[in-house]
Amino acid sequence: QVQLVELGGGLVQAGSSLRLSCATSLRNFDSHAMGWFRQAPGKEREFVAAISRSGGSTVYADSAKGRFTASRDNARNTVFLQMYSLKPEDTATYYCAATLIGTEIVPRRSDEYDYWGPGTQVTVPS
Repeated sequence: QVQLVELGGGLVQAGSSLRLSCATSLRNFDSHAMGWFRQAPGKEREFVAAISRSGGSTVYADSAKGRFTASRDNARNTVFLQMYSLKPEDTATYYCAATLIGTEIVPRRSDEYDYWGPGTQVTVPS
């Protein structure tokens, strides 16, 4: 059974930074593109960032560009989301997701991902 577990959420002041991590049990982790999504109360889940299976390509939502950085450590089966300059509108539950893929394409749609973690809460009070 594949498991993804997000860590690193918390309550932080606006302008602060957080680093989320997502550890996986995927045996062929380096064959999976990894994505980060978030869902705020009363809103739909939205794409945040994604990284190709090698880590060579990343894509970001406009809201994340310049503030968030996705990275991965294929030796540790772990993906990261470094978040800087957090804003109250970043408050959400953050999810990591994985999809088996044969190329360096980086999917942005949630329905392109097969495995999901339970999420970690990030709260930035206004």
